[in-house]
Amino acid sequence: MNWMDLIEQNIIYITIGLAGFSVLLFAIILILLIKQGKLNKKYKKFMTGNSGENLETIIINRFNDIDKLKEDRDLICKEIEKINENLMTSMQKIGIVKYDAFKEMGGKLSFVLALLDKNNDGILLNSIHSSREGCYIYLKEIIKGESFLELSKEERTALEQAIKYNSFME
Repeated sequence: MNWMDLIEQNIIYITIGLAGFSVLLFAIILILLIKQGKLNKKYKKFMTGNSGENLETIIINRFNDIDKLKEDRDLICKEIEKINENLMTSMQKIGIVKYDAFKEMGGKLSFVLALLDKNNDGILLNSIHSSREGCYIYLKEIIKGESFLELSKEERTALEQAIKYNSFME
């Protein structure tokens, strides 16, 4: 049996096979055309109103903007670090006690004000008011929550309040 006889005997099967293969190719072509159409729509939407040169300029400008934002962020971070350093030495803990220094009829016009930083360093300001002699103000230095001078009961109370004060920095 030669090839020609084999083809003549199976011509129907060969025709059906080629027709099926043609239909398969046609379906693949349709799928590819639909995908290309969607891609063309996206491309036209992307390029609408812009030429290739304008688009390149826009992209370069965006990258420049991103670089500028990074530089600005770094500067802001450095400034925040400086602010945090300054806040560590600022007075941020407060304690105050009002009292009647001489048990007079004048009321509680005397007071002790404690002002401390994060490390409990600062001052005690004691204002003693007398209706006969006027007002006297004394200042005591506080280092690490301690005073080198003896403290009155009111001064100790104000200092303890300040040490326990919950600062926004903690």
